[in-house]
Amino acid sequence: MRIVVTGSLGHISKPLTKELVQKGHTVTVISSKAERQEDIEAMGAKAAIGSMGDAGFLSATFKGADVVYVMETLGHGSFFDPQLDIMDAISQIGHNYKQAIEQSGVKRVVHLSSIGAHTDKGNGILAFHHNVESILNQLPNDVSIKFMRPVGFYYNMFAFIKTIKEQAAIISNYGGDEREPWVSPLDIAAVIAEEMEKPFNGREIRYIASDEVSPNEVAKILGEAVGIPDLKWSIIPDEQLLNGLLAAGMNPQTAKGFVEMNAARRGGVLYEDYYRNRPTLGSIKLTDFAKEFAAVYHQQ
Repeated sequence: MRIVVTGSLGHISKPLTKELVQKGHTVTVISSKAERQEDIEAMGAKAAIGSMGDAGFLSATFKGADVVYVMETLGHGSFFDPQLDIMDAISQIGHNYKQAIEQSGVKRVVHLSSIGAHTDKGNGILAFHHNVESILNQLPNDVSIKFMRPVGFYYNMFAFIKTIKEQAAIISNYGGDEREPWVSPLDIAAVIAEEMEKPFNGREIRYIASDEVSPNEVAKILGEAVGIPDLKWSIIPDEQLLNGLLAAGMNPQTAKGFVEMNAARRGGVLYEDYYRNRPTLGSIKLTDFAKEFAAVYHQQ
């Protein structure tokens, strides 16, 4: 098949591209960075250099594709840009994809969404995934879309390193013994590659997770990996976390959305639809990621 992959050589797109090429598909990878072209071509794919902000470029690149994989991302540091409306910026990318899919005639789409996309309320920053799903759902009925909804990424745990080093603790506005799902980008890529080769039928949703562990279990596993066996997960009030994020320079809209997202994890509200549609867990467990976490921890 002829497949277009967005996301350049990111955490998901790189292993996805590698697997699709190995399976014999003709893959075009969209990247905004010309310096990535050589690396993309070295993987056996074709590079298309352009922007998610350019619907005309997207349409031209999508034309003739059997399947397109679309995901939204903003530039490095966007969450700390005080002038940026994150929700609006992400929604605009969604509109660009919708326009490009319509103009190119593509009929099969795989969209990287997220846990929390089932609602536009009470999910904080994740509401932008709901918004983009809603935009893509406005496409004609003859366009089949598979909405992939991964849970929290393991690599988000790298944000814990600072407080582990400074305070010997993981600190957030949620915690405890209630298990929640986490996922490896490699398991996400494997599921997407699998879904691309399965039949497309209207609008479908699939959740993706690798492991289910509680915050206290996370602290224990990561603590043992970095040599702090008594590492604790400490819970702070929402307002304290918000003030800390604002003091670090985070965009106020993003900071509030992040705090609200974490608050939705308390009591499992964020995961209600996930548990109604619980997936088979992937192969990469937190204990596997802990080795990578420890390596990064000791390098910093």
